[in-house]
Amino acid sequence: MRTIAPAGVADGFTHTDKGRTLVSSQSIEQFLAGIERRALRMAQFATGNSDEALDLVQEAMIGLVRGYRGRPPDEWAPLFHRILQSRIRDWQRRSRVRNRWRAWLHSSDPDDDSRDPWQDIADPGAKTPGEQLALTDGARALETALRALPARQREAFLLRVWEGLDVAQTAYAMGCSEGSVKTHYSRAVHSLRDSLEDHWE
Repeated sequence: MRTIAPAGVADGFTHTDKGRTLVSSQSIEQFLAGIERRALRMAQFATGNSDEALDLVQEAMIGLVRGYRGRPPDEWAPLFHRILQSRIRDWQRRSRVRNRWRAWLHSSDPDDDSRDPWQDIADPGAKTPGEQLALTDGARALETALRALPARQREAFLLRVWEGLDVAQTAYAMGCSEGSVKTHYSRAVHSLRDSLEDHWE
């Protein structure tokens, strides 16, 4: 599988202050390296396809660097996720059009990607076989529950919980009101609790 290599993505700065340029370049590359894996998982949940997810995340990274590299670092996360969610929605719209044509032509998608988006989850270490099985089952249950959520609920949950964005930042990233974020997040939490109560009591 291809991997994202944030290093070098911020090359090309033309600021007159070379020292400041180097610091800015290194800072944004560190930010992208730190957000990469979580962003990939979010995109995989939305697309169900690892290669498509990788392309979307790369596009979002490039968009952030090109358009917002001069913004303060504390603004990068909501900006990045707003770009990524926009790319995901564009992909979903294109996919719906393609799927309508496929259905009309009675053809199926040959590019089904069965890659498990949880396969890169950190090694839990010294777990007993029983504990490891429970962890694996729990991760699969969480993946299934997240995929079953409506898209906006899933976005709100992942941005708030995985990314740690506050309500205002999440609203900006999702392009909606703070009230909508709270509603989507609350519904997602209640749905996930109902779906996962047998796994994590």
